[in-house]
Amino acid sequence: MNTAASTSATTPTNALLVGADRLGNIPEVLQQFGIRIAAHVSGRDSSNQRRSNTALPAGVGMVILFTDFLGHNVMQGFREAANRAGVSLVCCRRSVCALQQALGRRVTQEQCDTCPARAEKAARGRRR
Repeated sequence: MNTAASTSATTPTNALLVGADRLGNIPEVLQQFGIRIAAHVSGRDSSNQRRSNTALPAGVGMVILFTDFLGHNVMQGFREAANRAGVSLVCCRRSVCALQQALGRRVTQEQCDTCPARAEKAARGRRR
């Protein structure tokens, strides 16, 4: 069982996605982790590149930066905005695997301890 399944029972976290023109299968991956897309900014708009005082939409609890589709100034602006707002920041390439790995690192220890896959793995280890 994937640890992501244990997080989907909680209230969804609203996320701002920054980077990439098309999201492809990204929304399905986010849903597995209990994350809802509140807004998506491609980062191509020149106002994003010049905006030194980037503001996050209301209710956003996480900012996900797709680093392979963003320039340095855009990343820096949204990174600073996330820090000012005190929200989680996830940086990864725009691929399903990279996003799963980045979000998987964010699973809390409590969620990890209660995961059935962890208990199963521990039981297998004791049999040896």
